[in-house]
Amino acid sequence: MSRRLEVATPPDFNFAECLAILGRSDQELLHTIEDERISKLLAVGDESILFDVSYSEGALQIDFPHHTPSEQGQQAVGRYVADWFDLDTDLQPFYAMAASDPVLQEVVQQHAGLRVMGLPDLFEALSWAVIGQQINLTFAYTLKRRLIENFGSSLTVGEVDYWAFPSAETIASLQVEQLRALQFSGRKAEYLIHIAQELAEARLVKDELIGQNEQQVEKQLVAIRGVGPWSAHYVMMKCLRFHSAFPITDVGLHNALKQQLGMDRKPTVAEIEDLAKPWTGWQAYATFYLWRVLL
Repeated sequence: MSRRLEVATPPDFNFAECLAILGRSDQELLHTIEDERISKLLAVGDESILFDVSYSEGALQIDFPHHTPSEQGQQAVGRYVADWFDLDTDLQPFYAMAASDPVLQEVVQQHAGLRVMGLPDLFEALSWAVIGQQINLTFAYTLKRRLIENFGSSLTVGEVDYWAFPSAETIASLQVEQLRALQFSGRKAEYLIHIAQELAEARLVKDELIGQNEQQVEKQLVAIRGVGPWSAHYVMMKCLRFHSAFPITDVGLHNALKQQLGMDRKPTVAEIEDLAKPWTGWQAYATFYLWRVLL
């Protein structure tokens, strides 16, 4: 078995831009970045797989510095990385549209090759959407870190601890008080445990959601306690890869548009709807590129 995998990247791929997104918070616990190399721990079945991702000559290089995983584990990591970097999406139609769009033209030129960095694990995506509700980003990262350190899995190599996000099965078995002790609100603790139970008991399955249309998926997601339209579209954008997903009420999107348009106030939702008419089918990418200007 090989200790290195190569995952081919599209011609319009920019690894440095993707690293800028992944490195935006020094509170991040689920990956580390050093010398343009990402290290990440992934739980695959009974395996805890530590892998590094770097870029060279049109491909992402995946190395396994700790041990060589099973063939099944290596394949799972390869699929995860391709999904994480959204490598299967042809961005040329998006770039063609953005080239003549007054809002997107400049930002897309500046950050060409950026991909929507995803959250391939549905439970992680839903958890992050819920954790981030109605609090600032710094505290959201603090809560995520506490959740991971208390209930995630880890691997220590040398003096470095690598962490994987808690499984739905682990969180499904918790009591609300255990999350309240980490400074989660009672409501968010209930939401997270409920979502974990939905996934652990297979009432919510990623592959089944991907096979439905956008309206069906949004309806199913917002029926879950704690998941409103913003959270649903965030998960559809970052995990389920609906490129037409549009978290239109997102504060970051509003701030980015205010900055791009030189406005003295944030645009209204009605104004954003009007601006976004040319983005049909690519609202997720338009949103992600606009978020990029805030870094």
